[in-house]
Amino acid sequence: MIKLGVRQSLTVVKKVEFGVYLAESPEDEQRVLLPAKQVPAGTGIGDVLEVFVYKDSRDRMISTIREPKLTMDQLAVLDVVSVQKIGAFLDWGLEKDLFLPYREQLGRVYEGDQVLVRLYIDKSSRLCASMRHLYERLKLDAPYQPGDMVSGRVYEFSDNFGAFVAVDDVYSARIPNHEDHSFLRIGDVIDARVTGVRPDGKLELTLRQKAYMQMDEDARKVLEALEEYAGVLPFNDKASPEIIMREMKMSKGAFKRAVGHLYKERRIEIGDSSIRLL
Repeated sequence: MIKLGVRQSLTVVKKVEFGVYLAESPEDEQRVLLPAKQVPAGTGIGDVLEVFVYKDSRDRMISTIREPKLTMDQLAVLDVVSVQKIGAFLDWGLEKDLFLPYREQLGRVYEGDQVLVRLYIDKSSRLCASMRHLYERLKLDAPYQPGDMVSGRVYEFSDNFGAFVAVDDVYSARIPNHEDHSFLRIGDVIDARVTGVRPDGKLELTLRQKAYMQMDEDARKVLEALEEYAGVLPFNDKASPEIIMREMKMSKGAFKRAVGHLYKERRIEIGDSSIRLL
């Protein structure tokens, strides 16, 4: 059976003026056209060609000897070439651009953007792109260890788990929910540090520097917040992690370290339910 969205070896079973027809075997009724301009010189009946099968602008199955930028078993970063009322269209190296429906977008995309997508077949048996469920195709054998710096693309957010990142656009990773990632957007390319490798192979990442370097930055944020609150924060380091994350955009542990640092420097006073600038 001829399959959409994958490269496959098919046999030339018929030659016509506008190309050749390919099939899995001469007896098969299912055939697909390879247009004349793509037929290699000297091709004859019985020759086997490696082709990619998709559908043309009139929804007819067609083949190409070109190498697409994305197949059914891959993820790829593709350029957005246009955005229409029904969705976006992506350049995947073939004559017909690849359709990315609005319902398969995790965030609004614009012309010129680069998006990480997978390929799927929709209910009308057409090949389309999706930004959803990418984790199923990300690899779990990254060659990185805790402490390594990596580059990755943000591809999804979860209220419970944090920001999901495709390191090198290939490996599965996550920025935990207790870290501030509110400034990130789908498609952002970030530099991060590996903090751990989970048993299943997924990487744990942080955007923060090592603790001793980050503490000065966090202390500066606490002082800025104190100034905004006229010198008195209406909570201290015993507040809930949710309050600290909402107000300070940092974890409770990071907040406690910064507050402790400022306290030792005698720049603040810690009360039962507040912090006061000295």
